[in-house]
Amino acid sequence: MINDTKELELQQQVEAFTDALVRTLSVNGTAGEVEIADQIESILRSFPYFVAHPGQVWTQPLPGDALGRKNVFARIKGRGTSKRTVIFHSHTDTVGISDYGNLEPAAGKPDELLAFFKQWNDHPEIRQQAQSGDWMFGRGALDMKSGVAVHLANVKFFSERPDLLDGDIIFMANPVEENEHSGVIASVDELLRLRKDEGLSYEVAINTDYISPMYPGDPLKYIYTGAVGKLLACFYVYGRETHVGQTLNGLDPTLMTAELNRRINNNMALTEQVEGEVMVPPSALYHRDTKQFYNVQTATSSQLYFNCMVLEDSPKDVMAKLKRIACEAAADVEKYYREQFQTYTRVNGFVNHEMSWEMKVYTYAEYCGKLQRQGVDVAAVTARIVEANPGMELRTLCYEIVDVLRKLDSSGSPCTVLFFAPPYCPHNYLKGQGAHESRIMNTIRDVLERWSETEDESFAVKRFFPYLSDSSYLSLHDTDEEIESLKNNFPEWERIYPVPVEKIRSLGIPAINVGVYGLDAHCWTERVYKPYSFRTVPLLIREMTQSWLQQRSEE
Repeated sequence: MINDTKELELQQQVEAFTDALVRTLSVNGTAGEVEIADQIESILRSFPYFVAHPGQVWTQPLPGDALGRKNVFARIKGRGTSKRTVIFHSHTDTVGISDYGNLEPAAGKPDELLAFFKQWNDHPEIRQQAQSGDWMFGRGALDMKSGVAVHLANVKFFSERPDLLDGDIIFMANPVEENEHSGVIASVDELLRLRKDEGLSYEVAINTDYISPMYPGDPLKYIYTGAVGKLLACFYVYGRETHVGQTLNGLDPTLMTAELNRRINNNMALTEQVEGEVMVPPSALYHRDTKQFYNVQTATSSQLYFNCMVLEDSPKDVMAKLKRIACEAAADVEKYYREQFQTYTRVNGFVNHEMSWEMKVYTYAEYCGKLQRQGVDVAAVTARIVEANPGMELRTLCYEIVDVLRKLDSSGSPCTVLFFAPPYCPHNYLKGQGAHESRIMNTIRDVLERWSETEDESFAVKRFFPYLSDSSYLSLHDTDEEIESLKNNFPEWERIYPVPVEKIRSLGIPAINVGVYGLDAHCWTERVYKPYSFRTVPLLIREMTQSWLQQRSEE
């Protein structure tokens, strides 16, 4: 183990950084994201290395960002001429604080929250954890300001000892991770610039996003060698409105979205079966009809979208799977209406007659093709909608595009349109192929083996970080054909969410996650476990970094 610094001093240092960062509320979409970037830049500039080399700390404004948010970078140049580079990266934003209720004023005050939880009788385990002194509470304490603090402590350590490095370290702190990932997306250009202008050779990127036990009593600490992908799968359902007094004459779109929700939401049968990896089912993030006020007309349309975690499947695979389910759901809804209508005519003594409740299912690409055959200039229409709605919430804008297109459909028939909307997170992972990836895997294995032998820790190495992270945007595994399928089913990709997939593929940085450890991320009981997070994690990263940036005989 590294022993040239006092470990107690290290733990106190990481704790102090974490406490300071938590006290700066940086809720996604607020000015706090700018404030915390300034705070991190100030901390970096206080280190003696950067006092002597002020140009080695800089910021990158996010293009067109209304809040003025920015990425923060710092660079430590090691000895010698090697350009091998390890990236320390983390995100600086958090989710909101309304879940704290009456404790909302204390959401960024770890000491006040600790005092509360020490006396909290509603959850004995949390009370005991608070009383132990081993846990820190507060919004972002776990996700992931403690992760930022770990990197800051290690930047301080290596900046005081650059002779330990045969290569460079790049520190990168990004905003906007909790929804659009626009911080790390913007950083792709900066990382490419550094590679071109400075000749840097990126060995690996280390994220410190949080980890948690997978089940009660789980003894393992997880190290991830890649990132799960994400697709936001959206359903737009257009039915046939009617008066509630003649309800079976219509086709209620909420019945279709309800059936889709039943079939898809948290359905483990829809997960990818990848041995040894965490398999998370799709989950609904939005479901509502489009009525703006009360009346006795049934809804005209309904909207539903799902978070879909992706391990190895391509966007084309996911689209095909969901279209099949939608077709089955439409057939069952049609059957249900037919059965209810037959009962309705029978119990009321009416003459049975033929009606149709057929609903066609289209992918967005298929629906655009249908409209083009009717003579609709789809590209001109969608571009006009985007230009007419600056600042509209991105998913709402995608639904607006589909709704306007549907109104131009001369058939006027009930339909379901399936499409993708922001954000899109690419999936990537180390395959262990080639000398570079083998070297990364060997270092991880060797360091963890040493720690397992000398410390009371048990580790497991997995491929896919399961909680979504900025690491997705540092490497890309989807092929050009698969990306083209994604773009074709994503309304106005280039204007709404232009992920620079070609640049990400060119960047191709292997990304691992050595995360801080805790419980209840995104909950008001969020807390980070200090002994592992503030001591073990930074020391693991130090050892790995030195291994990757040590002098090599072949060089």
